[in-house]
Amino acid sequence: MKNKFYKPILLTLLSSLVLVSCSKDDDVEYITQTVTETVIETVTETVTVEVPVTQTITVEIPYSYEFARAGKSTVSFSGQTARLNMADELYAALNTNTFTEAQMLEMFNDGTGFADVGLNTSGKKMGNKTAASPLASATVKPQFDAMIADFADNVIPNWATDASNGQAGVLTDVTRTIHVNAKGHEIDQTFIKGIIGAMTLDQIVNNYITPYQLDSGTRTEDNTNKTLSSGKDYTDMEHKWDEGFGYLYGQEADATRLDLATSPTGNGTTLNKYFKKVNASSHPGMAIQVFDAFRRGRAYIVANQYDKRDQQAEIIQKELSKLIAQKAVDYLNGYMSKIADGNTADAFHALSEGYGFIMSLQFTNDGTGSSYFSNSEVNAFLASMDNFWTVENSTLESIRDEVKAKFGI
Repeated sequence: MKNKFYKPILLTLLSSLVLVSCSKDDDVEYITQTVTETVIETVTETVTVEVPVTQTITVEIPYSYEFARAGKSTVSFSGQTARLNMADELYAALNTNTFTEAQMLEMFNDGTGFADVGLNTSGKKMGNKTAASPLASATVKPQFDAMIADFADNVIPNWATDASNGQAGVLTDVTRTIHVNAKGHEIDQTFIKGIIGAMTLDQIVNNYITPYQLDSGTRTEDNTNKTLSSGKDYTDMEHKWDEGFGYLYGQEADATRLDLATSPTGNGTTLNKYFKKVNASSHPGMAIQVFDAFRRGRAYIVANQYDKRDQQAEIIQKELSKLIAQKAVDYLNGYMSKIADGNTADAFHALSEGYGFIMSLQFTNDGTGSSYFSNSEVNAFLASMDNFWTVENSTLESIRDEVKAKFGI
Protein backbone atom coordinates (compact mmCIF):
# COMPACT_ATOMS: atom_id res chain seq x y z
CA MET A 1 0.00 0.00 0.00
CA LYS A 2 1.38 3.40 -0.99
CA ASN A 3 2.08 5.63 1.97
CA LYS A 4 0.95 9.20 1.15
CA PHE A 5 1.99 12.22 3.20
CA TYR A 6 0.02 15.39 2.39
CA LYS A 7 1.69 18.72 2.98
CA PRO A 8 -0.44 21.84 3.75
CA ILE A 9 -2.60 22.99 0.89
CA LEU A 10 -1.36 26.05 -1.03
CA LEU A 11 -4.09 28.34 -2.40
CA THR A 12 -3.58 30.83 -5.21
CA LEU A 13 -6.35 33.24 -6.15
CA LEU A 14 -6.87 34.61 -9.62
CA SER A 15 -9.64 37.18 -9.74
CA SER A 16 -11.22 39.01 -12.62
CA LEU A 17 -13.90 41.68 -12.32
CA VAL A 18 -16.12 42.23 -15.34
CA LEU A 19 -18.54 45.14 -15.51
CA VAL A 20 -21.45 44.44 -17.80
CA SER A 21 -23.20 47.65 -18.73
CA CYS A 22 -26.85 47.71 -19.67
CA SER A 23 -28.74 49.87 -22.10
CA LYS A 24 -30.62 52.92 -20.84
CA ASP A 25 -33.83 50.91 -20.85
CA ASP A 26 -32.44 48.29 -18.48
CA ASP A 27 -32.93 48.52 -14.73
CA VAL A 28 -29.72 46.98 -13.46
CA GLU A 29 -26.06 46.39 -14.18
CA TYR A 30 -24.22 43.27 -13.23
CA ILE A 31 -20.75 42.90 -11.83
CA THR A 32 -19.44 39.35 -12.20
CA GLN A 33 -16.39 38.23 -10.26
CA THR A 34 -14.76 34.95 -11.18
CA VAL A 35 -12.42 33.49 -8.59
CA THR A 36 -10.27 30.49 -9.46
CA GLU A 37 -8.62 28.63 -6.60
CA THR A 38 -5.89 26.22 -7.63
CA VAL A 39 -5.45 23.60 -4.95
CA ILE A 40 -2.03 21.93 -5.09
CA GLU A 41 -1.66 18.64 -3.27
CA THR A 42 1.90 17.38 -3.04
CA VAL A 43 2.28 13.63 -2.60
CA THR A 44 5.69 12.73 -1.15
CA GLU A 45 8.14 11.60 -3.85
CA THR A 46 5.32 10.74 -6.17
CA VAL A 47 3.23 13.32 -8.07
CA THR A 48 1.62 16.76 -7.82
CA VAL A 49 -2.08 17.05 -8.56
CA GLU A 50 -3.65 20.44 -9.35
CA VAL A 51 -7.38 20.72 -8.77
CA PRO A 52 -8.90 23.99 -10.10
CA VAL A 53 -12.05 25.19 -8.36
CA THR A 54 -13.89 28.14 -9.93
CA GLN A 55 -16.50 30.24 -8.17
CA THR A 56 -18.50 32.95 -9.92
CA ILE A 57 -20.23 35.70 -7.97
CA THR A 58 -22.68 37.96 -9.79
CA VAL A 59 -23.68 41.19 -8.07
CA GLU A 60 -26.85 42.87 -9.30
CA ILE A 61 -26.61 46.64 -9.05
CA PRO A 62 -29.72 48.72 -9.82
CA TYR A 63 -29.11 51.85 -11.84
CA SER A 64 -31.41 53.74 -9.50
CA TYR A 65 -31.10 53.59 -5.70
CA GLU A 66 -33.83 50.97 -5.30
CA PHE A 67 -33.38 47.87 -3.18
CA ALA A 68 -36.14 45.49 -2.17
CA ARG A 69 -36.69 42.23 -0.37
CA ALA A 70 -39.83 40.10 -0.81
CA GLY A 71 -41.37 42.95 -2.79
CA LYS A 72 -40.80 45.57 -0.07
CA SER A 73 -38.33 48.41 -0.19
CA THR A 74 -35.38 48.01 2.16
CA VAL A 75 -34.31 51.66 1.89
CA SER A 76 -35.11 54.06 4.74
CA PHE A 77 -33.59 57.40 5.78
CA SER A 78 -36.50 59.45 7.15
CA GLY A 79 -34.45 60.59 10.15
CA GLN A 80 -31.90 62.20 7.87
CA THR A 81 -34.61 64.00 5.91
CA ALA A 82 -36.02 65.34 9.18
CA ARG A 83 -32.65 66.74 10.29
CA LEU A 84 -32.03 68.37 6.91
CA ASN A 85 -35.45 70.04 7.11
CA MET A 86 -34.63 71.18 10.64
CA ALA A 87 -31.44 72.76 9.34
CA ASP A 88 -33.47 74.70 6.76
CA GLU A 89 -35.82 76.10 9.42
CA LEU A 90 -33.03 77.03 11.81
CA TYR A 91 -31.15 78.73 8.98
CA ALA A 92 -34.28 80.75 8.23
CA ALA A 93 -34.53 81.72 11.91
CA LEU A 94 -30.95 83.03 11.78
CA ASN A 95 -32.03 85.32 8.92
CA THR A 96 -34.61 87.18 11.03
CA ASN A 97 -34.78 89.09 14.31
CA THR A 98 -37.91 87.36 15.58
CA PHE A 99 -36.52 84.34 17.46
CA THR A 100 -35.05 84.24 20.93
CA GLU A 101 -31.87 82.40 21.87
CA ALA A 102 -33.95 79.87 23.80
CA GLN A 103 -36.15 79.18 20.77
CA MET A 104 -33.22 78.64 18.43
CA LEU A 105 -31.34 76.45 20.89
CA GLU A 106 -34.53 74.43 21.35
CA MET A 107 -34.68 73.85 17.61
CA PHE A 108 -31.01 72.89 17.47
CA ASN A 109 -30.66 70.76 20.59
CA ASP A 110 -34.16 69.51 21.41
CA GLY A 111 -35.59 68.98 17.94
CA THR A 112 -38.75 70.96 18.74
CA GLY A 113 -40.12 74.45 18.17
CA PHE A 114 -40.40 74.14 14.40
CA ALA A 115 -43.21 75.47 12.22
CA ASP A 116 -43.33 72.01 10.61
CA VAL A 117 -45.13 70.12 13.37
CA GLY A 118 -43.99 66.82 11.92
CA LEU A 119 -40.44 67.74 12.83
CA ASN A 120 -41.42 68.37 16.44
CA THR A 121 -42.69 64.81 16.83
CA SER A 122 -39.99 63.11 14.75
CA GLY A 123 -37.78 62.37 17.76
CA LYS A 124 -34.78 63.67 15.78
CA LYS A 125 -32.34 66.44 16.69
CA MET A 126 -29.52 68.28 14.97
CA GLY A 127 -27.39 68.98 18.00
CA ASN A 128 -26.68 65.40 18.95
CA LYS A 129 -25.54 64.67 15.39
CA THR A 130 -23.24 67.68 15.17
CA ALA A 131 -19.54 66.80 15.45
CA ALA A 132 -20.68 63.42 16.75
CA SER A 133 -18.48 60.94 14.86
CA PRO A 134 -15.42 59.24 16.38
CA LEU A 135 -13.25 61.59 14.31
CA ALA A 136 -14.83 64.80 15.60
CA SER A 137 -13.58 66.93 18.46
CA ALA A 138 -15.93 67.48 21.41
CA THR A 139 -14.95 71.16 21.33
CA VAL A 140 -16.87 71.81 18.11
CA LYS A 141 -20.51 71.43 19.14
CA PRO A 142 -20.26 74.29 21.71
CA GLN A 143 -19.04 76.56 18.92
CA PHE A 144 -22.41 76.24 17.20
CA ASP A 145 -24.30 76.94 20.42
CA ALA A 146 -22.11 80.03 20.83
CA MET A 147 -22.99 81.26 17.32
CA ILE A 148 -26.68 81.10 18.18
CA ALA A 149 -26.08 82.94 21.45
CA ASP A 150 -24.01 85.63 19.72
CA PHE A 151 -26.71 86.18 17.13
CA ALA A 152 -29.46 86.46 19.73
CA ASP A 153 -27.52 88.51 22.27
CA ASN A 154 -25.61 90.87 19.98
CA VAL A 155 -26.88 90.90 16.39
CA ILE A 156 -30.62 91.06 17.01
CA PRO A 157 -30.44 93.93 19.57
CA ASN A 158 -28.40 95.91 17.01
CA TRP A 159 -30.50 95.00 13.99
CA ALA A 160 -30.80 98.61 12.79
CA THR A 161 -27.40 99.85 14.04
CA ASP A 162 -24.65 100.54 11.52
CA ALA A 163 -22.02 97.80 11.83
CA SER A 164 -18.35 98.60 12.27
CA ASN A 165 -15.24 97.00 13.73
CA GLY A 166 -16.27 95.94 17.22
CA GLN A 167 -19.92 96.85 16.66
CA ALA A 168 -22.59 94.37 15.60
CA GLY A 169 -25.26 95.65 13.27
CA VAL A 170 -26.39 96.08 9.68
CA LEU A 171 -24.02 96.35 6.73
CA THR A 172 -25.14 97.48 3.27
CA ASP A 173 -23.52 97.96 -0.11
CA VAL A 174 -24.85 98.21 -3.67
CA THR A 175 -25.26 94.41 -3.89
CA ARG A 176 -26.78 93.29 -0.57
CA THR A 177 -27.67 94.02 3.05
CA ILE A 178 -26.50 91.69 5.83
CA HIS A 179 -26.52 91.63 9.63
CA VAL A 180 -23.21 90.85 11.29
CA ASN A 181 -21.64 90.43 14.69
CA ALA A 182 -18.88 92.65 16.05
CA LYS A 183 -16.25 90.85 13.96
CA GLY A 184 -18.23 91.07 10.72
CA HIS A 185 -19.50 87.47 10.73
CA GLU A 186 -22.88 86.88 9.09
CA ILE A 187 -23.87 84.16 11.51
CA ASP A 188 -26.54 82.45 9.43
CA GLN A 189 -23.74 81.73 6.93
CA THR A 190 -21.00 80.69 9.35
CA PHE A 191 -23.50 78.42 11.11
CA ILE A 192 -25.05 76.62 8.15
CA LYS A 193 -21.77 76.19 6.25
CA GLY A 194 -20.23 74.82 9.42
CA ILE A 195 -23.16 72.41 9.78
CA ILE A 196 -22.48 71.15 6.26
CA GLY A 197 -19.23 69.74 7.58
CA ALA A 198 -20.03 69.08 11.23
CA MET A 199 -23.35 67.31 10.66
CA THR A 200 -23.97 66.22 7.07
CA LEU A 201 -20.43 65.44 5.91
CA ASP A 202 -19.29 64.09 9.28
CA GLN A 203 -22.23 61.73 9.56
CA ILE A 204 -21.71 60.40 6.03
CA VAL A 205 -17.95 59.99 5.69
CA ASN A 206 -16.92 59.46 9.32
CA ASN A 207 -19.86 57.50 10.63
CA TYR A 208 -22.50 55.75 8.54
CA ILE A 209 -20.39 54.39 5.68
CA THR A 210 -17.44 53.33 7.85
CA PRO A 211 -16.70 49.92 9.40
CA TYR A 212 -17.12 51.61 12.80
CA GLN A 213 -20.85 51.80 12.11
CA LEU A 214 -21.45 49.18 9.43
CA ASP A 215 -19.62 46.34 11.19
CA SER A 216 -20.51 47.24 14.77
CA GLY A 217 -21.44 44.35 17.04
CA THR A 218 -22.96 41.48 15.09
CA ARG A 219 -23.90 43.54 12.03
CA THR A 220 -21.52 41.77 9.65
CA GLU A 221 -22.71 38.32 10.70
CA ASP A 222 -26.34 39.46 10.69
CA ASN A 223 -26.02 40.95 7.21
CA THR A 224 -24.31 37.85 5.86
CA ASN A 225 -27.14 35.71 7.23
CA LYS A 226 -29.77 38.31 6.25
CA THR A 227 -30.99 38.67 9.81
CA LEU A 228 -33.28 41.69 9.66
CA SER A 229 -33.58 44.52 12.16
CA SER A 230 -36.45 43.95 14.57
CA GLY A 231 -39.73 44.66 12.80
CA LYS A 232 -37.99 46.02 9.69
CA ASP A 233 -37.40 44.91 6.11
CA TYR A 234 -33.67 45.66 6.14
CA THR A 235 -30.54 44.53 7.92
CA ASP A 236 -28.79 46.94 10.26
CA MET A 237 -25.87 47.27 7.84
CA GLU A 238 -28.14 48.08 4.92
CA HIS A 239 -29.89 50.72 7.00
CA LYS A 240 -26.70 52.41 8.17
CA TRP A 241 -25.48 52.76 4.59
CA ASP A 242 -28.88 54.19 3.61
CA GLU A 243 -28.68 56.74 6.42
CA GLY A 244 -25.40 57.96 4.99
CA PHE A 245 -27.09 58.24 1.59
CA GLY A 246 -29.94 60.18 3.22
CA TYR A 247 -27.69 62.94 4.54
CA LEU A 248 -26.89 63.84 0.93
CA TYR A 249 -30.09 62.97 -0.95
CA GLY A 250 -32.70 63.04 1.83
CA GLN A 251 -34.54 66.11 0.55
CA GLU A 252 -35.01 64.81 -2.97
CA ALA A 253 -38.62 64.27 -4.01
CA ASP A 254 -37.47 60.90 -5.36
CA ALA A 255 -33.99 59.93 -4.23
CA THR A 256 -34.01 56.78 -6.36
CA ARG A 257 -33.93 58.66 -9.67
CA LEU A 258 -31.06 57.82 -11.96
CA ASP A 259 -30.75 61.41 -13.18
CA LEU A 260 -29.50 62.41 -9.73
CA ALA A 261 -26.24 60.90 -10.89
CA THR A 262 -25.87 63.59 -13.55
CA SER A 263 -28.10 66.42 -12.34
CA PRO A 264 -28.41 66.69 -8.54
CA THR A 265 -31.17 69.15 -7.68
CA GLY A 266 -29.34 71.06 -4.96
CA ASN A 267 -32.41 70.99 -2.71
CA GLY A 268 -32.02 72.35 0.82
CA THR A 269 -29.42 74.53 2.48
CA THR A 270 -26.76 71.96 3.30
CA LEU A 271 -24.50 69.54 1.44
CA ASN A 272 -26.67 68.74 -1.59
CA LYS A 273 -26.90 72.45 -2.48
CA TYR A 274 -23.14 72.69 -2.93
CA PHE A 275 -22.84 69.21 -4.38
CA LYS A 276 -24.84 70.55 -7.32
CA LYS A 277 -22.74 73.72 -7.57
CA VAL A 278 -19.40 71.91 -7.63
CA ASN A 279 -20.61 69.23 -10.04
CA ALA A 280 -21.81 71.97 -12.41
CA SER A 281 -18.56 73.92 -12.30
CA SER A 282 -15.12 72.90 -11.06
CA HIS A 283 -15.66 69.15 -10.70
CA PRO A 284 -17.97 67.87 -13.45
CA GLY A 285 -18.73 64.20 -13.00
CA MET A 286 -18.48 64.27 -9.21
CA ALA A 287 -22.21 63.57 -8.94
CA ILE A 288 -21.90 60.45 -11.09
CA GLN A 289 -18.99 59.12 -9.05
CA VAL A 290 -20.76 59.64 -5.72
CA PHE A 291 -24.19 58.35 -6.77
CA ASP A 292 -22.65 55.30 -8.42
CA ALA A 293 -20.51 54.61 -5.35
CA PHE A 294 -23.57 54.77 -3.10
CA ARG A 295 -25.64 52.37 -5.21
CA ARG A 296 -22.73 49.99 -5.83
CA GLY A 297 -21.71 49.99 -2.18
CA ARG A 298 -25.29 49.19 -1.19
CA ALA A 299 -25.42 46.34 -3.71
CA TYR A 300 -22.16 44.94 -2.35
CA ILE A 301 -23.71 44.93 1.12
CA VAL A 302 -26.59 42.83 -0.21
CA ALA A 303 -24.04 40.49 -1.84
CA ASN A 304 -21.88 40.29 1.33
CA GLN A 305 -18.89 41.76 -0.54
CA TYR A 306 -17.53 43.91 2.27
CA ASP A 307 -14.10 44.77 0.84
CA LYS A 308 -15.77 46.12 -2.28
CA ARG A 309 -18.28 48.00 -0.14
CA ASP A 310 -15.38 49.75 1.55
CA GLN A 311 -13.80 50.63 -1.80
CA GLN A 312 -16.99 52.48 -2.75
CA ALA A 313 -17.05 54.21 0.64
CA GLU A 314 -13.55 55.51 -0.03
CA ILE A 315 -14.73 57.11 -3.28
CA ILE A 316 -17.54 58.88 -1.43
CA GLN A 317 -15.24 60.05 1.35
CA LYS A 318 -12.67 61.55 -1.01
CA GLU A 319 -15.13 63.17 -3.41
CA LEU A 320 -17.34 64.80 -0.77
CA SER A 321 -14.24 65.99 1.10
CA LYS A 322 -13.01 67.56 -2.12
CA LEU A 323 -16.32 69.39 -2.38
CA ILE A 324 -15.75 71.05 1.02
CA ALA A 325 -12.22 72.10 0.09
CA GLN A 326 -13.32 73.52 -3.26
CA LYS A 327 -16.02 75.68 -1.69
CA ALA A 328 -13.61 76.95 0.97
CA VAL A 329 -11.26 78.03 -1.81
CA ASP A 330 -14.08 79.52 -3.88
CA TYR A 331 -15.38 81.69 -1.06
CA LEU A 332 -11.96 82.95 -0.01
CA ASN A 333 -11.35 83.97 -3.63
CA GLY A 334 -14.82 85.49 -3.77
CA TYR A 335 -14.14 87.63 -0.72
CA MET A 336 -10.93 89.03 -2.13
CA SER A 337 -12.61 89.90 -5.43
CA LYS A 338 -15.59 91.57 -3.76
CA ILE A 339 -13.58 93.56 -1.22
CA ALA A 340 -11.39 94.83 -4.07
CA ASP A 341 -14.57 96.13 -5.71
CA GLY A 342 -15.48 98.00 -2.52
CA ASN A 343 -18.52 95.86 -1.74
CA THR A 344 -17.93 95.19 1.94
CA ALA A 345 -21.30 93.59 2.70
CA ASP A 346 -21.01 91.22 -0.25
CA ALA A 347 -17.41 90.45 0.69
CA PHE A 348 -18.27 89.72 4.34
CA HIS A 349 -21.11 87.49 3.15
CA ALA A 350 -18.65 85.46 1.07
CA LEU A 351 -16.07 85.34 3.84
CA SER A 352 -18.72 84.13 6.30
CA GLU A 353 -19.45 81.25 3.93
CA GLY A 354 -15.73 80.61 3.58
CA TYR A 355 -15.34 80.63 7.36
CA GLY A 356 -17.99 77.91 7.67
CA PHE A 357 -16.38 75.77 4.99
CA ILE A 358 -12.94 76.22 6.60
CA MET A 359 -14.53 75.05 9.85
CA SER A 360 -15.88 72.04 7.94
CA LEU A 361 -12.42 70.94 6.76
CA GLN A 362 -11.79 69.05 10.00
CA PHE A 363 -14.62 66.65 9.09
CA THR A 364 -13.15 65.60 5.75
CA ASN A 365 -11.88 62.05 5.29
CA ASP A 366 -8.97 61.04 3.05
CA GLY A 367 -10.33 57.51 2.62
CA THR A 368 -8.15 56.04 5.37
CA GLY A 369 -10.14 57.35 8.33
CA SER A 370 -8.03 60.49 8.76
CA SER A 371 -9.03 64.09 8.16
CA TYR A 372 -7.14 66.21 5.67
CA PHE A 373 -6.91 68.92 8.35
CA SER A 374 -7.00 68.40 12.12
CA ASN A 375 -9.17 70.26 14.60
CA SER A 376 -6.16 72.25 15.80
CA GLU A 377 -5.11 73.18 12.27
CA VAL A 378 -8.64 74.35 11.46
CA ASN A 379 -8.87 76.37 14.68
CA ALA A 380 -5.59 78.06 13.77
CA PHE A 381 -7.03 79.02 10.37
CA LEU A 382 -10.20 80.38 11.98
CA ALA A 383 -8.27 82.38 14.56
CA SER A 384 -6.11 83.99 11.89
CA MET A 385 -9.16 85.18 9.92
CA ASP A 386 -11.49 85.82 12.87
CA ASN A 387 -11.87 89.59 12.55
CA PHE A 388 -13.19 90.29 9.08
CA TRP A 389 -12.63 94.01 9.53
CA THR A 390 -8.88 93.62 9.86
CA VAL A 391 -7.94 90.34 8.14
CA GLU A 392 -5.28 90.69 5.46
CA ASN A 393 -5.59 89.16 1.99
CA SER A 394 -2.19 87.56 2.49
CA THR A 395 -3.60 85.56 5.42
CA LEU A 396 -6.50 84.31 3.34
CA GLU A 397 -4.23 83.52 0.40
CA SER A 398 -2.03 81.43 2.68
CA ILE A 399 -5.03 79.43 3.93
CA ARG A 400 -6.37 79.04 0.40
CA ASP A 401 -3.07 77.81 -0.99
CA GLU A 402 -2.61 75.31 1.83
CA VAL A 403 -6.07 73.86 1.19
CA LYS A 404 -5.46 73.68 -2.56
CA ALA A 405 -2.15 71.92 -2.05
CA LYS A 406 -3.58 69.38 0.38
CA PHE A 407 -6.42 68.43 -1.96
CA GLY A 408 -4.65 68.95 -5.26
CA ILE A 409 -7.30 71.33 -6.57
